[in-house]
Amino acid sequence: GLIFNLDTGELCVQSAQCKSGCCQRDSGLSLARCSLKAAETQDCSRKSLYGVYYKCPCESGLSCDADWSIVGSITNTDYGVCYDKRDPTSR
Repeated sequence: GLIFNLDTGELCVQSAQCKSGCCQRDSGLSLARCSLKAAETQDCSRKSLYGVYYKCPCESGLSCDADWSIVGSITNTDYGVCYDKRDPTSR
């Protein structure tokens, strides 16, 4: 069975296992590890593939300003940058 409540840096197969809520890998061939959620101005992802992210979603309260263009969906680069919707200076 799966192990839950994993700490940052521990190997994972899906985000639900991680205390941080993000199981992240750098590429299709690399092992996935629990990672901290993305902070303001950091790269983020809006969707995951099979419970693993290439970029973690944003911390609570932040939104991911991701690329929803046609090019983004073809190249699978639906990444963005975390920003605080309530902070008018962060855009």
